[in-house]
Amino acid sequence: MDTNFLALTVELFMGFLALLALTKLLGKNQITQLTPFDFISALVLGELVGNAIYDKEIGLPYVLYAVFFWGTLIYSVEMLTQKFRGSRAFLEGKPSLVISGGKIQYEQLKKNKLDLNQLQHLLREKEVFSIREVEYGVLETNGSVSVLRKQPYDTPRNLDLHIPDSLVSLPILLILDGEVITESLHQLKKTEEWLNDELIARGIPGTTAVLYAEWRDEDGFEIQTYSS
Repeated sequence: MDTNFLALTVELFMGFLALLALTKLLGKNQITQLTPFDFISALVLGELVGNAIYDKEIGLPYVLYAVFFWGTLIYSVEMLTQKFRGSRAFLEGKPSLVISGGKIQYEQLKKNKLDLNQLQHLLREKEVFSIREVEYGVLETNGSVSVLRKQPYDTPRNLDLHIPDSLVSLPILLILDGEVITESLHQLKKTEEWLNDELIARGIPGTTAVLYAEWRDEDGFEIQTYSS
């Protein structure tokens, strides 16, 4: 193999590992709570790594240095906002009330560089197709809108309908793409023989015929085969 290809392979592999380690270090909030600052940070980090890898005058140490130095800066900001509450508004921004009492707060829209078409788009993502349905709308720091509907348009809760309490449990995945999830069987204190017997009783020849199967205490099985 050409030495240039070998060097590039090593740099790509090490850059991949460094980015993976950095992602684990920074935590899931880098994706689930993506603020404009986080988005720009991710772009800059990708640009740093890309330039470091493909610039022939920059070697592997510079790739790792770019990843971990930039990661250290991001991590420091995260720690700062956790330790000092007063820094959060400046570094992460703060939510804005863009609809209050059913009225659009135009000044807040202008302050956040948000026009009415964008607001309507964000509301539709929350399955709200008319502003008349909204009592309060909060523009979050990640750019999404949280909605509190007016009472006539709100979804009734079980409490409102006086429905008695019942068991609520998480579904347990048993088969995915024909493969048995043994950890789930252990959780249920069941065996593969039990699972196969349940499938056969439902006219299914075996686990390999099952695309998806789950168990929930209050509902029992949910089984979908490749042919269904």
